Amino acid sequence: MANSTLTDSSLRLEFGKGTEQGSEKQLITSKSFHNVKTTATSDQLYAIAQAVASLQKLPLLTIERKDSSKIVEA
Repeated sequence: MANSTLTDSSLRLEFGKGTEQGSEKQLITSKSFHNVKTTATSDQLYAIAQAVASLQKLPLLTIERKDSSKIVEA
C-alpha cells in the first residue's frame, strides 16, 4: 500500500487578452504564484485571486490550483 503527502501548491490565474485577429481564438496571458500554503482552502485562494484580478486591466478567466504530492510506500 502507498501513501501520498501533499508537498507543494501553486496558484495560476488566466486573463483574457481578446481574440486573435482573423479568428475567434481567445488570447490568454497568465500569472502564477508558487509556494502557496498547502493548507490554503479554495475560498482563501479564490479571495486572493479576486484581489489580484482587481489590480489588473485584463478580465480574469480562470483560477487554477496545482498540487504536487510525494507518494511513498507505507
